[in-house]
Amino acid sequence: MGITGVPVAVEVDLARGLPAFDIVGLPDSTVRESRERVRAAIRNSGFEFPLARITVNLAPAHIRKVGVGLDLPVAVSILAASGQVPARNLDRTAFMGELSLDGALRPVRGVLPGCAAARSSGSSCVVVPFENAREAQCVSGLDVIAVGTLSEVADYLSSGAVPCPARSRPERPDSPQSTASCDFDQVMGQDAAIRAIQVAVAGGHNLIMVGPPGGGKTLLASCVPSILPAMDDSEALEVTCIQSITGTVSPAGLARKRPFRRPHHTVSPAGMLGGGNPPMPGEVTLAHRGVLYLDEFCEFRPQVIESLRGPMEDGFIIVSRSSGRVSFPSRFMLIASANPCPCGYLGDPERACVCQGASLMRYRRRLAGPVIDRIDIQIEVPRVRRIDLERPVAFLTSDSVRHEIEHARERQSERFCRNGFTNSAMGPRHIESIARLAPEARRLLLDAVDQMALSARAYHKLIRVSRTIADLDGVDSVGEGHVLEALQYRTLDSEPQAVLSYG
Repeated sequence: MGITGVPVAVEVDLARGLPAFDIVGLPDSTVRESRERVRAAIRNSGFEFPLARITVNLAPAHIRKVGVGLDLPVAVSILAASGQVPARNLDRTAFMGELSLDGALRPVRGVLPGCAAARSSGSSCVVVPFENAREAQCVSGLDVIAVGTLSEVADYLSSGAVPCPARSRPERPDSPQSTASCDFDQVMGQDAAIRAIQVAVAGGHNLIMVGPPGGGKTLLASCVPSILPAMDDSEALEVTCIQSITGTVSPAGLARKRPFRRPHHTVSPAGMLGGGNPPMPGEVTLAHRGVLYLDEFCEFRPQVIESLRGPMEDGFIIVSRSSGRVSFPSRFMLIASANPCPCGYLGDPERACVCQGASLMRYRRRLAGPVIDRIDIQIEVPRVRRIDLERPVAFLTSDSVRHEIEHARERQSERFCRNGFTNSAMGPRHIESIARLAPEARRLLLDAVDQMALSARAYHKLIRVSRTIADLDGVDSVGEGHVLEALQYRTLDSEPQAVLSYG
């Protein structure tokens, strides 16, 4: 369910009567169609298909069975029930795979969560197609047997012979963090924006950049993958599970590179949140433990923007359909970029804005409200000055920025007992005990809340961002300087009157 596998027990009954082949246990159309694939695969593999009344039960019966991965366990169960393979050898062994008509095995989706479910249910061995072997090896505590045909499966059950051991037991993958193509040394004149991005990545905070066209917003966002810290084993397993059910698992196996998703502004709500029948993950889930980058933020549909409120706050999304409801994880870091107005030159000292009042208000309204209130860091990215374009060498590089981020993440890891949390995930109940604001810093923050009319959510986000800035400085207590820097990252909260004046 979602990215969590559910073990399915396949029961077969052979009874006298007119030959029939029925599958019960709430199968969907793909599972019901497996009858013909299984029948042809058994015959074309040199086995005898029983001329009996065959009833296959998929337990538990109250859960809808989806996908073609049940082909192999159904075929093996029929062979065992008819005495063509030893039934005793099926104990503590799980099977997954799609069958072709000639008995060859094809790869399937969802092998990783399926193997995790098999291990939790007491299985010690799993039989999968060759193409899924590396993916299955990501689950520890299981013997992975990779096979290519139904005949090889029968030989393994009958004699214990492992087909092609070198391929059936590949080395555990450990793919390194890939090198990003963009580096911050390519960015000119945006040192303040780079600092804000560093703070955002260090604490897992959401960020929005507002500025005129050509200021470097897209380039800044494209450099973010170069400073993302590596995932630990639990995070990598979560990401790989998502890739498994979407069929995008790398041949190397366990994912080590954090996702960086960049959907187009024409994406539908279902594409963003997930949908379909059966429900499949959307962009917010595909970006889990990584970054969701929304370029031209104000061009996205209003319902898509509003739909982000739940996943940003909760860290998961529930997709309900007629076939059932599933929960997908969605703990991502949002990075958005937008122009200040439709033409892009509102407030530009060199070019005049030509937007009309009504269209400007409609556009700017999308940069306000509950969604923006959930974005921790809000910065302006101004036009690059000539003096910055003439600078021969950039002062900041991705390596130096990432080095400081890793130290800050290590402090957070120790603070949260290495459970994968960052400062952005701190709940209101834990903020007071974890943030450790100095008295003068707390007074400064409360005064800012009164003057800027900030919400309680914004107040807590300022504390979280201040805590991250203190972690980058390597200190335990949050001081005035940390709060002042955090307040600089709430530019959209400080200009409500300016927005209204254009109405």
